[in-house]
Amino acid sequence: MKNQEMKLEDYRLKRPFWDRAKPYLIIAPALLLTIGILYPFGMAIYYSLTNLSFRRPTVRFIGFENWVEMFKDPSFWHAVWVTIKYAFVTTTSEMLLGLGIALLITKKDNFFSRILKVLLVFPLMIAPVIATIIWQLMTNTSVGIIEKFLNLFGIYGFPWASSPSTALFTAALIDIWVYTPFVIVLVVAGINSLPKSPFESAQIDGGTPWFTFKNLTLPMLKPFLYIALIFRLMASMQEYSIIFALTKGGPGDTLMNLSLTAYNKGFAFLKFGEAMPYILFLWIIIYIVSKKLVSNWLTVQRTASGR
Repeated sequence: MKNQEMKLEDYRLKRPFWDRAKPYLIIAPALLLTIGILYPFGMAIYYSLTNLSFRRPTVRFIGFENWVEMFKDPSFWHAVWVTIKYAFVTTTSEMLLGLGIALLITKKDNFFSRILKVLLVFPLMIAPVIATIIWQLMTNTSVGIIEKFLNLFGIYGFPWASSPSTALFTAALIDIWVYTPFVIVLVVAGINSLPKSPFESAQIDGGTPWFTFKNLTLPMLKPFLYIALIFRLMASMQEYSIIFALTKGGPGDTLMNLSLTAYNKGFAFLKFGEAMPYILFLWIIIYIVSKKLVSNWLTVQRTASGR
């Protein structure tokens, strides 16, 4: 036994360098990625406990003072409310629209549906900032095509992003236009992967379309819907580009969510230490929500697989 162990050890030592290095090279990218994520995260936690500012040369450790001041600040709770409201409106709309459109374009496979599948993906190829500029032009009160369309119904000078009462609606509309195709793509892929035999049996037994959707399509699509929901909810809670390009958080503080509030404190007011708790609190919210959704998704997958 000892001789075999010695021979095995000799073989390991005599192996070429690259053979011995392969395991380390395989895990190196994952290790570098982990360091690249954890180092900035750790620095953010540290800076949130300091008075770091671009206006002063020295940095002093002040403990949880920035966190206490954040929780006392009314603008923080307003930013939390805007973040939750924006995420709820956009995610709910995108999930419902994405599911509905996906069901419509997969119901019949013809030339029109195939063309529609291609056209619906176009908004996803446009950068959110560019999409916002396009919508600003389309809603322009002088030359906007959407404004001219509304004029046909007697609606003139719709305020869009210039009014606090319609700013959220405008930003959400752009978000829905850009990201609904993401949900459509996932749901269409899910529908195409479903087995055909249960639907054929339901059709033979005289099942109505609503019965088929409620008892067959929707339960089998849940894993795909959970994936879309997780990704869209996480992204909408940290949305920055659309809101910044549209109104920079205005009018007033109407659209000042946590991301924009942290940006203003860190780069507009140069109070970097005060900005960090806002970003970390946003991370905590996203972590809790996404962990809950992932847990539910895994439960659905285990149920679907019969385990």
